[in-house]
Amino acid sequence: MSEPAVETPVLDRYECRACGYVYEPEKGDDTHDIPSGTLFAELPITWRCPVCSAKKTAFANIGPAGTASGFKENLGYGLGVNNLTPTQKNILIFGALALGFLFFISLYGLQ
Repeated sequence: MSEPAVETPVLDRYECRACGYVYEPEKGDDTHDIPSGTLFAELPITWRCPVCSAKKTAFANIGPAGTASGFKENLGYGLGVNNLTPTQKNILIFGALALGFLFFISLYGLQ
């Protein structure tokens, strides 16, 4: 008999609305001796943001790493671009800027 597959829970990240610090459960928090793998809900109520000292209530759930940003109901719009992860969007944007710059520079070769 084969053993049933055990699903690993997806660890949601939380962002401080005051300073933008992102608490990632995979990394924990070294400044407050929080070990890696500690869920945000398991943090003590006295835990504060290591950057700006905001309370735990100032954090918003931004979902797991590597997922498409934005609201789930809006992911079907935008010619498919809304389904891209932030890293893919950065590659698309800065790649297009680099190609545009190269095209502009190549115009100096025309004489």
